[in-house]
Amino acid sequence: MAKYSKKNSRKKPAKVSFGAYFIVVLAAVTVCLFVLRDVILPLDKVYVPTPAIAPATESDPQAAPEVVSAESLGLAGAADVVELTGSRGINDGEQEQALQMVLADKVLVQLGAEYEIEKSLAELEIPEEPITYFGYNNLGIAEVSNHLNIREKPVDGNLVGKLSNHAACEVLDIEDGWAHIKSGKVEGYVSTEFLLTGPKALLLAQEVIEPVAIVSGDGLKVREQPSINTPVITFVSKGEELIVLDQMDGWIKVDLDGEEAYVSADYVKVEDKLQTAVSMKDLLQEYGVQSTRAQLVEYAKQFIGNRYVWGGVSLTKGVDCSGFTMQIYKKYGISLPHHAASQANYGTRVTAETIRPGDLIFYSKGGRINHVGIYIGNGQVLHASSPRTGIKISSMYYRTPARMISLLP
Repeated sequence: MAKYSKKNSRKKPAKVSFGAYFIVVLAAVTVCLFVLRDVILPLDKVYVPTPAIAPATESDPQAAPEVVSAESLGLAGAADVVELTGSRGINDGEQEQALQMVLADKVLVQLGAEYEIEKSLAELEIPEEPITYFGYNNLGIAEVSNHLNIREKPVDGNLVGKLSNHAACEVLDIEDGWAHIKSGKVEGYVSTEFLLTGPKALLLAQEVIEPVAIVSGDGLKVREQPSINTPVITFVSKGEELIVLDQMDGWIKVDLDGEEAYVSADYVKVEDKLQTAVSMKDLLQEYGVQSTRAQLVEYAKQFIGNRYVWGGVSLTKGVDCSGFTMQIYKKYGISLPHHAASQANYGTRVTAETIRPGDLIFYSKGGRINHVGIYIGNGQVLHASSPRTGIKISSMYYRTPARMISLLP
């Protein structure tokens, strides 16, 4: 029987392999990773940008679904959001970050736009004088059959002037269907029903504006032909305006009461101008309310702007120069023939120093009287001038008067 030994009574431990140690370490690392993920540092709070996603193209139709839509971000209708998110490479799994970035982009875009606007305004050179069109800041053009009345106040104000068809004015204000205007020396109110403004007025002005020859010297000779060797029709005073028909070499063809005439280009200044209002200055205070002369002049002024028709005798539908004076005087019981030269033989002759409102002024061509008008005071004559201008007011010296007569007491 073998002798028992204490040393031999202990059992030897088994040898552990390297593979077992590796498994234990791997398990420990895995546990640590889970702890770090869920407890210490949650990974879903860390934003890791993904590679940029190019916008969908015809060759890459599958790219579109990966871009966050405006609707999914609660920004329906913001078409620029898709482009912004696409350029940032945001996918559907990162909508919160996408929303923040899109909103930031929008703020930056707005700030950039505001900066550019402020910069542009700062660099903008504002002219010292306001921009004008045809000499008007706020152009108005009358569009009527005959004339547009200008009143002292809206609706029932006294008549202070008239705008003939296509005459221009400065519109100062518009309220309740009435425009406060100024044209020439006349200021008052007109109905907006017959007044064009804005782009319509500008377009019409381009069509109706006419060149006029402004006389720069006293006693300018108006000739029958463009030559100094042709007869002189009349003389025109400084400051008078003649409608230009044509500009020639050294000569200007003008409209002289419906007839063609010529003036030297050296003594006029040609400008494009629109017609302006004529004043209805009241003569009653000067000559008395019961004055026949004042009444005749006021009656005649009612027809300013009406048509000129050769041979016509209607104050409203059309009349020529002698037809106009004939019809005005008929109203006050005085009969005159329908012929300017014949009318010149009536009444009593007067001079420039003794002429009074209501008297007749005659003009001639080639020594023969061919035109007549009514003197209305203040150096002005009212006459049916030509088809271009109709019944109008001119300076009594727009031509050289040939004769003046009085038919009234």
